[in-house]
Amino acid sequence: MGIITLVNRFFLKLAEAGVVVGMAILAIVIPYEVLGRHVLGNMPPWSAELTTFALVWVSMLGAVIGLKKGYQIGIAFFLEKLPGPMASIVRLLGFAIMLVFLGVMVFYGTDQALYNLYQVSPAMRIPMAIPYAAIPVGCAMMFTVTLEEMLRSLFAGQRVGRKA
Repeated sequence: MGIITLVNRFFLKLAEAGVVVGMAILAIVIPYEVLGRHVLGNMPPWSAELTTFALVWVSMLGAVIGLKKGYQIGIAFFLEKLPGPMASIVRLLGFAIMLVFLGVMVFYGTDQALYNLYQVSPAMRIPMAIPYAAIPVGCAMMFTVTLEEMLRSLFAGQRVGRKA
């Protein structure tokens, strides 16, 4: 589990840096876009595209950070009502379902990003694979975070079982 923890630390630092850069882009370009539209009467064609792509990346990278901090949707009320072993099984089942979902998203997201590798965006003329890559990259990072949490839960459950 040590390697997964190290990988996740790296991923989280990368995600945090990506969110900071993306939010800086949004904070600078959106007012510029509003100024261009309402004051100058001319909006640069690349600004809407850049903010959209930055928002996609910020959303996916922010989801990684939120997942690691425990901000994911859960039904803790029901888990707390279940007996200990049953709650552990349900929790592990939830992790397994999440891993399958994220694995599918990584697979098909990568396929979609590669499919759009040679298509360029209309205004910025960058490969559309760049914005599309936010999904498989973000989901791959969430996959490793979820895997770490699942293993942590699994090993914690075994330790508790030994003491009892």
